[in-house]
Amino acid sequence: MSKKVKIGFVCDQCGADYPRWGGQCTRCGEWNTIKEVRLGSASTERSSRAGYAGSRSEVKLLSDVSLSQAERISTGISEFDRVLGGGIVRGSVVLIGGAPGAGKSTLLLQAIANIADRGVSVLYVSGEESLQQIAERALRLKLPAEKIMMLMETSVQRICDTLDEVKPQILVIDSIQVMHTQEADSAPGSVSQVRESASYLTQYAKKHHVSIFMVGHVTKDQSLAGPMTLSHIVDTQVMLGSTDDARFRVLRADKNRFGSVGELGFFAMDSSGLKEVKNPSAMFLNRAEKPSSGSVVTVLWEGTRPLLVEIQALVTECQYGNPRRLAVGFDQNRLAMLLAVLHRHGGIFTAQDEIYANVVGGIKVTETSSDLAIVIGVVSSLKDKVIPHDAFFFGEIGLSGEIRPVANGHARLNDAAKHGFKKAIIPKANVPKTPIKGLEIHGVSILSEALDILGEM
Repeated sequence: MSKKVKIGFVCDQCGADYPRWGGQCTRCGEWNTIKEVRLGSASTERSSRAGYAGSRSEVKLLSDVSLSQAERISTGISEFDRVLGGGIVRGSVVLIGGAPGAGKSTLLLQAIANIADRGVSVLYVSGEESLQQIAERALRLKLPAEKIMMLMETSVQRICDTLDEVKPQILVIDSIQVMHTQEADSAPGSVSQVRESASYLTQYAKKHHVSIFMVGHVTKDQSLAGPMTLSHIVDTQVMLGSTDDARFRVLRADKNRFGSVGELGFFAMDSSGLKEVKNPSAMFLNRAEKPSSGSVVTVLWEGTRPLLVEIQALVTECQYGNPRRLAVGFDQNRLAMLLAVLHRHGGIFTAQDEIYANVVGGIKVTETSSDLAIVIGVVSSLKDKVIPHDAFFFGEIGLSGEIRPVANGHARLNDAAKHGFKKAIIPKANVPKTPIKGLEIHGVSILSEALDILGEM
């Protein structure tokens, strides 16, 4: 008597499991994405529980665990190494996602060319592009290709058989969405295939200490395609995206077990590939020669370094019944809160005005140090008050109107001074004990003090 096959239903977009078919996924809200899949056998489930090392571990005391420093391999690209936490760790798995044309394959090809040139064995596995296309790209980028091993394959079992033969230290999988494994019965690119293929390769990486770069596709909302478990399986997840200027690319670490989350790397795209941007603040501060109202500079802290960005605000009379509040680059709810604080503790009423605020360059602000700059930008536009080009602001604003200190204040001040800024309006608690050469620092403790300084500019 044949064994009954277990059937389940999984959303192609987010990986949610269902006991029966439905038209809409209740987790991600997408329609017609729930597909029928065969569930793995019990033997497969048992083998997956053995751990990524491929065998069951022994119980150890935490104090007996070795604390040896993780061995890292530099990519030869300092911005890439920064995002990874200092290079790729031996035996780790890095997932790099991004929209088509962002430069994922180009960045990885440049990285492994640098690595191979130092005598480290690398293997590039392509499941989408032909070997001729990759060779033409390497020639166009003028990369040393003599030591890069190439393979066209989509079966993870056959890939691992090849790894046993050539024994590379670095492996590139381009891309994980086209890989398939015998342990899943669904079509390549499905949730179960992506999950099982990634698990199989990760298990091999941990067992044989091979570092793996996986290229991942993105969906229409710029999130990684495939199941959410894919992000949990890998050690590091980075996203390569573009800025408002199509020439530049930003690499962000969304997850990193061996480094800082939120670390950014900046690149410029040209005919010779991706080039590092050593001074990203200059990239985001390409300001107009003539100062205008509503434009203000702040200093963010991204990962492990400061970053100067311009914030622009526009306040205009409402032409209809309901004034709009639009924030691009930061949380719109935070803009609403700051406007309420401005009204209550700054005495400035904006309820009848439309307000638009934008972080120039397409950068996403996730910290609160930009609060003061946003409010100053709104007031500057409302009163048509031009802020000098050599002034900058940073500080968090509390609900009672207090200006709260931010982390790494001294490093932010030094970076702004290095870029030629002369005047800083910052939280009083962030004022350094020793003066910074060429920088006039004004410490404020409440919002009204900052507004008074703005009026005197």
